[in-house]
Amino acid sequence: MNETEGLRFRRVNRPQVITDDLPENRSKGSGTYSGKVFKVTLISLGCFLLLPLLVIILIIESPIHPEVFSLKEPPLMKGCWEPNVKLRDAQRLFEDQITGPESIANIGDVLYAGTADGKIVKLVGRRIITVARLGKLPCGSKEEESTCGRPLGIRVGPNGTLFVADAYLGLFEVNPTTGEAIRLVSGGQVVAGRKLSFINDVAVTQDGKKLYFTDSSSRWQRRDYLQLIMEATADGRVLEYDTETRELTVLMENLRFPNGIQLLPDEESVLVAETTMARIRRVHVAGLNKGGMDTFIDNLPGFPDNIRPSSSGGYWVAMSAVRPNPGFSMLDFLSQRPWIKKFIFKLFSQDVLMKFVPRYSLVAELHDGGVCTRSFHDPGGLVAAYVSEAHKHAGSFYLG
Repeated sequence: MNETEGLRFRRVNRPQVITDDLPENRSKGSGTYSGKVFKVTLISLGCFLLLPLLVIILIIESPIHPEVFSLKEPPLMKGCWEPNVKLRDAQRLFEDQITGPESIANIGDVLYAGTADGKIVKLVGRRIITVARLGKLPCGSKEEESTCGRPLGIRVGPNGTLFVADAYLGLFEVNPTTGEAIRLVSGGQVVAGRKLSFINDVAVTQDGKKLYFTDSSSRWQRRDYLQLIMEATADGRVLEYDTETRELTVLMENLRFPNGIQLLPDEESVLVAETTMARIRRVHVAGLNKGGMDTFIDNLPGFPDNIRPSSSGGYWVAMSAVRPNPGFSMLDFLSQRPWIKKFIFKLFSQDVLMKFVPRYSLVAELHDGGVCTRSFHDPGGLVAAYVSEAHKHAGSFYLG
């Protein structure tokens, strides 16, 4: 061994002599103990987190029983559907003074709407005047909604009265001058073996003799609308009420969330927004085709709500959520995966889930054959969020 090799040997062994003592043994022993503690802690934490999850998956029953259904690939948002920001030019009226004006009607220049606290109000200039209260106090919470009432669709009849569809309480005729409210159809009653659980929108003939209205579900109420959308149950109906004979008739059933309704000019058909299916159906309510149904427009780029006539002979359709293409639509994705829907509703409440629904308001004008002629958008719902209806009066749009 030469000198260089000896030096190398000593340099290698010297630290071994110094460190080959109790400190190294302590280090080894300490590392082994810490590793065991870490593993036990990690496993315990994993079990602590996974056990409730397994309980949720295996034991807790989902509140919804979703059905598998199929939606076509959303249309490309181009041409008439080209995104824009026209709805952002809207002016917010009565902000923080009125809540949830779902539908709007006018008599002359006076606007009428139903609000989330169960009232029918008229808007005169900058004043909000209560016309009638359909339910009873208290109001304000989800639990109280069924007794407080929730006015949705509202129309003006031929004699100047208001016809109002309340989601819980039924169909009413309201005198806008005296505030007298007469119940025509009671919510919750059983018609043809099913409850009227979610009365939504109403249309009235020119002579006021017939009312047509949608009952969105016999299983879910308005306060559980997200469960209805996710479950996609085909238990919605279109009904007719005869104001003279007081007869109530089911005209069409097995619809998935029938929502807005609009009479056609010949009064032999109504357009019905089938929200879950992103389409509008035409239901024949009179004439030779009475009892039949066809499709007015299929595969909309959003989920339709109320339908109202436009001055050019078309129809304004409001959509508060879209199916972006290009883009990703969660509802389209989940339509074929009911097990994911069940799991989601085991974990989260409706209020939490709504925070994940992207805001995007869209109003489109449609003509015969389902032809789109123009559309107004607010991506992100920055100004007009969750639009439910577009009512045209005196050259202006009023958005519910």
